[in-house]
Amino acid sequence: MAQAGTLTKLRYRFIPDHVLGEILSKKWIDNTIPFLVLVAVIIVFGSLIPNFFTAGNLSITARQLGEFALLCIAMMAVIVVGGIDLSVGSNFALGNFTALALLNLAGWPVWATIPAVILICGAVGFINGVLIGYLRLRAFMTTLVTLIIVRAVVDMLLLKYAQAMSLSFVDSAAWDRIGMGNVLGLPFSFAVLVVVALVGHILITRSRPGWRAMAIGGSRRSAHNIGLPVRGIICSAYTISGMLCGLAGLLYAARLSGAGSDTGMGMEIMALTAAVLGGNSLGGGRGSIVKALIGAVIVLVMTNGILRLGLNSGSGPMVLGLLLIFAVFIDVRWNKNRDKLLNKVYVSPTLIEMPQPRSTSEGAFALNDRLADVEIIGLGAVESPEDVILDEDDVLYCGTRHGDIVRFFPPDYQRHEVFAHIGGAPLGMSFDKDRNLIVCVGGMGLYQISPAGAVAKLTDETSRSTFSIVDDSRLRLADDCDIAPDGKIYFSEATIRYEMHDWPVDALESRGNGRIISYDPATGKTRTEVRKLIFPNGVCTARDGQSILFAESWACRISRYWIAGPKAGQVEVVVDRLPGYPDNINRASDGTYWCAIMGMRSPALDVALRMPAFRRRMSRRIAPDQWLYPNLNIGCVVRFNDAGEVLESLWDQGAKNHPMITSMREHKGWLYLGGITNNRIGRIRLSDANPTWSAWSDYWGGKA
Repeated sequence: MAQAGTLTKLRYRFIPDHVLGEILSKKWIDNTIPFLVLVAVIIVFGSLIPNFFTAGNLSITARQLGEFALLCIAMMAVIVVGGIDLSVGSNFALGNFTALALLNLAGWPVWATIPAVILICGAVGFINGVLIGYLRLRAFMTTLVTLIIVRAVVDMLLLKYAQAMSLSFVDSAAWDRIGMGNVLGLPFSFAVLVVVALVGHILITRSRPGWRAMAIGGSRRSAHNIGLPVRGIICSAYTISGMLCGLAGLLYAARLSGAGSDTGMGMEIMALTAAVLGGNSLGGGRGSIVKALIGAVIVLVMTNGILRLGLNSGSGPMVLGLLLIFAVFIDVRWNKNRDKLLNKVYVSPTLIEMPQPRSTSEGAFALNDRLADVEIIGLGAVESPEDVILDEDDVLYCGTRHGDIVRFFPPDYQRHEVFAHIGGAPLGMSFDKDRNLIVCVGGMGLYQISPAGAVAKLTDETSRSTFSIVDDSRLRLADDCDIAPDGKIYFSEATIRYEMHDWPVDALESRGNGRIISYDPATGKTRTEVRKLIFPNGVCTARDGQSILFAESWACRISRYWIAGPKAGQVEVVVDRLPGYPDNINRASDGTYWCAIMGMRSPALDVALRMPAFRRRMSRRIAPDQWLYPNLNIGCVVRFNDAGEVLESLWDQGAKNHPMITSMREHKGWLYLGGITNNRIGRIRLSDANPTWSAWSDYWGGKA
């Protein structure tokens, strides 16, 4: 039995269950199947076709890819907004003919021909965009009609001008370089593809138009309801598609210098197959340049490979048809089942053995009713005042779940006003030496409010961990902060995996998803100081000026992190075996510290923490409101010193005034209480406290 327990501990220590869930949650996971297909296709055809990997063959393939992949990107551009463009093949043929006609027959220079071809094909795309975007015609039927009309126009022009074009010759070094030249060792058309792909990737992933296009493809009605210019963006997508077709046709004309009735024939099917096979969703709202490029390489290698293997003429279309069916099947099944699979594996509890809690029947933690006489401030005027703080003028500040910072005015704290609207969920707060209010905002990061009420963001990200599968650069749940003597702000982030409303899931995991972070106002740099903490919460600068105290809620302990001195960078436990879950920590007037206990441990949850498989089944099989939760029905306030000795505790056994306490501040003889599930602020007189002491004076040496 002991051996089995040891093996279980080793299994959860060295096998990171959460990795699979994190991988499945990444956007790039959509590229996995197409990438594996790409590798398989290259291996198979590379082994079957002689000289497949020679420089000459790769150069020819790269030139063809430069042209074909532009068509695939054109198709992807309209698929992203929830459309389809069946006219890309005929528009490609139009671009090819127009380029040769302008050069060979009209005698235009190359520099004028290039924009003319792109604009003419872009006009075809613009017509599609107007009909589909503004007149709301169906994309499939509209572009099918455009395909037929443009193909007919090209065929009529070829009947009239094909012979004349074939007898002429373009004597231009620039045109020859476009067709067969190189740029930095790359075939010209492939170099153009690289530039277009980079620009397109930036536009889709890093710009407002790209984000809007994704939103429109995801839900056109919702995008319209929030005020996005849906019709204009759809029209723009089709116009860009047409311009890319023109560019591809021009590159094709430069390479082969010929036009025929079969030019571009069937390329709309090839481009559609490549776009979908690469992972771009036919339903819209999900796509990327990389997906289009992967699909383009797969289709091009397979079609060329079939021809070089000498298979019959029907093999190519048959393979494309099968590939298209396969791609659509994968797209539909993946969209349907990905979230189901992710829900099963994302939550990954680990094994944690909690030490026996300290007794609440005797000693410093002995139950009492010292909080039974708490005075109530702002009953019903505030919701979720997680933290409270006072300035030197005795004005009381707190955050609310509506994203406001509300302040109450002395002496009776009846009058109140919204000091600033900051958004998100304001949590821990601290005053700097210039009386700016520093606020941790759940889901947003670290913010500053000036004495005049001006809100400014300090930081919302930190450096990403080098070997972490979790993208921990963005701040998800910054929850408490304090300021060191040198002005650096140290704050806790409770979890890097879950948002604020999902904190019970982090409690269920108890994995160590939290961290301590520092922000230096002098340099504007943010740095992660300590990782793998179990829901770090309260942060308080110790009086030695060389360390900070922080609470790990689900681990039921308070630790010290040395920020200076001979122990700099080390972490040591100060108070452990707490009977509840510690939250905010703040200074007391006698040189000790206050800590809020937001809820009490329960034997059932302590046992479940040693049973990660049980917790995993619980998260999958029953509703979240029926999970084993930390007991947050009753809390208390404790006082401890630098040596880790708990000196006293203040309880409200009846849980009438403050059933959940997440913060407390001592100020001029009073102890003020906040609670994230409360609709009030409390305060109680401390008979043995210094009636002139305030935290701001203790930190910054009195009024400036």
